[in-house]
Amino acid sequence: MAVATNLAVRFGSHLVGLHVRAPFQPPAYFDGSFVMDELFKIYEDTTASDQKAALEAFTAATQGRGIVVESQTLDGAVDRVVARRARCADLTVLGQASPEMPGSTPPDLPEVVALSSGRPTLVVPYVEIRQPIGENVLLCWNSSRESARAASDALPVLKTAKKVTVLAFRSGQEEDDETDVKAACEWLGRHGVKAAPSDEAAGDVDIGDLVLSRAADLDADLIVMGVYGHTRVREMVLGGVSRTLLRSMTVPVLMAH
Repeated sequence: MAVATNLAVRFGSHLVGLHVRAPFQPPAYFDGSFVMDELFKIYEDTTASDQKAALEAFTAATQGRGIVVESQTLDGAVDRVVARRARCADLTVLGQASPEMPGSTPPDLPEVVALSSGRPTLVVPYVEIRQPIGENVLLCWNSSRESARAASDALPVLKTAKKVTVLAFRSGQEEDDETDVKAACEWLGRHGVKAAPSDEAAGDVDIGDLVLSRAADLDADLIVMGVYGHTRVREMVLGGVSRTLLRSMTVPVLMAH
């Protein structure tokens, strides 16, 4: 919420805090040790408590910041509700799931929203980060549709960044190994973004790990990348680079599909 609030202040945005109440799920194996009414009462109490805590946290994060804010509470499956609402927003800000703090939110929520909403998604790591973000941006580029979409969606942030590096890795396996980094930088330049190209050979190292390593070397505070994959019913298939970054991110990642 701090990241979302700071971005809203920076861009004069209308900020919506969305809380989703997941439906009641009776236990798969009911042995009669609890009366169903008692289980539903526990669900109602927990749901009300969670909603109250979410609203209080959102109010505390946004109060006195001089932006237009709105809180919404909707019912339904969390991933489906968030993805649907994301289609009516310029940017959706979500947190990376923490393995140390399990909760009711689906751990794959960021990638589901990014793959199915058609809008950019900003994923904030659960580890502590430096703020404000978006001053030193690492833009991942491989001339794909997804990387072009991510670069275009990130333009408002790129235009206000102090430093932008366009990073591409050549695997050497493709017949046409041109990544067009120079062309990407020229396109950004026409939008007033002064970007530095970085075109490197990947070798046999996992590209996701290389991106994280370069982000640390450059002291980047934001990674912009296209996310690769698709959703099929409730099964989600992610590309290797996307999965590595979403699992091991140390800085926020703005991704688009």
